[in-house]
Amino acid sequence: MLKIFNDKKSMSKAAADHAAAAIREAISLNGTARIVAATGASQFDFLEALTHEPGIDWSKVEAFHLDEYIGLPVTHPASFRKILLERLFEKAGITKYHLLDGDRDPAGTVKRVGQEISSAPIDIAFVGIGENGHLAFNDPPADFETEEPYLIVNLDEACRQQQVGEGWFADISEVPKQALSMSVRQVLKSREIVAVVPDARKAPAVKACFEGPISPSAPSSILRTHSNATIYLDRNSAALLTAALETSA
Repeated sequence: MLKIFNDKKSMSKAAADHAAAAIREAISLNGTARIVAATGASQFDFLEALTHEPGIDWSKVEAFHLDEYIGLPVTHPASFRKILLERLFEKAGITKYHLLDGDRDPAGTVKRVGQEISSAPIDIAFVGIGENGHLAFNDPPADFETEEPYLIVNLDEACRQQQVGEGWFADISEVPKQALSMSVRQVLKSREIVAVVPDARKAPAVKACFEGPISPSAPSSILRTHSNATIYLDRNSAALLTAALETSA
């Protein structure tokens, strides 16, 4: 389901309301909520809004990490661990979380966190969509078949250039060439998925993924096969869509 909002702020707040309701419901039903959290600049407003949602017992939330660079220290501004710790876990008060450490023993991290995430279903996953259509760090052509929960992946030039464009690195030579990433099929195993996709730079990917064929060449197109996925767009990210879509706000 696509939901389009007039601006990034209202889109982020609506997505946070949705996410908070899902977390509360999981805690009510199961006594805990297992979530997956994305980072990236496109997620900042959403994460800020989510940490201010009322009525969530964050001590009952267990969080998993979507992806992380290999070889980037947690102190680097672009580290997704650093972003999650500062913008979600510490702000909300989440104490049970599983970070992907790409500094030391990436293969061991993939195995360890993979075992943890496979131990029980994920209630809700928060994801973004890359400028090249990637889902997590599964760049095109993405592997739609592997059942491994986490993978070591090679990052393509478009993905790495996006990180430069967002201001995380001075030039592409500084961007790591490999990353740890949740697999496509593991993302799809989540009971519910909320994708937060603002900004005009995402418009070509949004069009390819939601008006083109479902294909590894447009990795996030696979979200269309999920029975409970909601994609939050603003006017800018939805600008190239040609189908008649209802604007939510």
